[in-house]
Amino acid sequence: MNCAQAVLRYFDFPPEKIAEFHEFGGGRAPGGLCGALYAAKTVLNDEEKFAELCRKFGEKTQGALTCREIKGGSGFPCEACVNLAAALAEKMK
Repeated sequence: MNCAQAVLRYFDFPPEKIAEFHEFGGGRAPGGLCGALYAAKTVLNDEEKFAELCRKFGEKTQGALTCREIKGGSGFPCEACVNLAAALAEKMK
């Protein structure tokens, strides 16, 4: 299970939806966005809330929002991205 799938699983999305998100892990989400963030966007289904989630997420990752940026120097591991994205989405839901 990749980062995007893990976030959806946390929110008890149906297995078929979780399976669809297989393609969004490892930097393959649109725009290279972190897969956990992309899944959180789906969970929230609200652009304003997602913008706020990204702001708060970036505070923890030195402003990094793409998989490449996060892996390239923020020192923030994928598991931490999943936990942070899910926790923020849960608070904002």
